[in-house]
Amino acid sequence: MADDREIRAGEEQLDFDPGERVQAGVTFIGHIRSEWQKGTAPRNLRQSRERGGGAARIELDPVYARGLSGLEVGRAIWVLYWMDRGRRDLIVQAPGHTDGPRGVFCLRSPARPNPIAMAAVRITSLDMEKGVIGIDATDAFDMTPVVDIKPWLDRIDVPPDA
Repeated sequence: MADDREIRAGEEQLDFDPGERVQAGVTFIGHIRSEWQKGTAPRNLRQSRERGGGAARIELDPVYARGLSGLEVGRAIWVLYWMDRGRRDLIVQAPGHTDGPRGVFCLRSPARPNPIAMAAVRITSLDMEKGVIGIDATDAFDMTPVVDIKPWLDRIDVPPDA
């Protein structure tokens, strides 16, 4: 069912709920823990870092802890997470920080058909046995599900001609 929360002028809503058109399954491997809640979370990682990072850490389901082998404190990683509290039915949004409506794929808003977010963060602590990764910051709400973790690689993770 489409989300019935208020939309802003210029926004466009889909006439269906993308969550009802599931074509694949996703397994959450853990959760992001932070001090952020609705109304207190920063808009992005830069703001999170400016505010101290949110006491950010990732707590993996213990069955996935062995997957941390090879990671180390100081390393940069990509965290892919599921913004489970974001609406999914807006295709055009009108954020306050832009000069007009924009398509969802031009924004990093949590409101999107598949509420997947990604963040490049640095490992600040690592408990391989417990599957807990301290990270320098997050903009995610406490208990946001984690979809995947990948290493950030400086020889690969830059756009062409950067």
